[in-house]
Amino acid sequence: MSEKSAEKISLLEQEGEVAADYLEGLLDIADLDGDIDMDVENGRAMVSIVGAELSQLVGPKGSVLESLQELTRLAVTRETGERSRLMLDISGYRASVRERLIKVANEAAAQAIETGEVVKLKPMNAFERKIVHDAVGVAGAVSASEGVEPKRHIVVHPA
Repeated sequence: MSEKSAEKISLLEQEGEVAADYLEGLLDIADLDGDIDMDVENGRAMVSIVGAELSQLVGPKGSVLESLQELTRLAVTRETGERSRLMLDISGYRASVRERLIKVANEAAAQAIETGEVVKLKPMNAFERKIVHDAVGVAGAVSASEGVEPKRHIVVHPA
């Protein structure tokens, strides 16, 4: 491993540590039980909170989770001096969204390839679109984002 990639992993591990400390403080304040897992995946620090009942930290359509992720990124940036791209998951919410979106992407790619026609998907946030773009490419089709937030959506084309 090169010295530069070792430094990057070390910084990502530091991000995870700072995030874990911040989130543990939040859990204590809210009097919630949860275990924190850290990992480095695809060049990002990944932090997960798992516990008995944490749905209030996910919120409707992950809205509270998104806010907590941004607050955690700010805390990490303040501590490290580096912009954070950390990903936060709570009770496997993002993992289940990812699984569902990969299925949607595979179905859309198969339909586009089979019919030769464009398939338009419903509007998604940036996190969701990234998952779909990656999965569509793996499935052998091509995708592009169209529109403006909050109605930005993916269009799948046969390769």
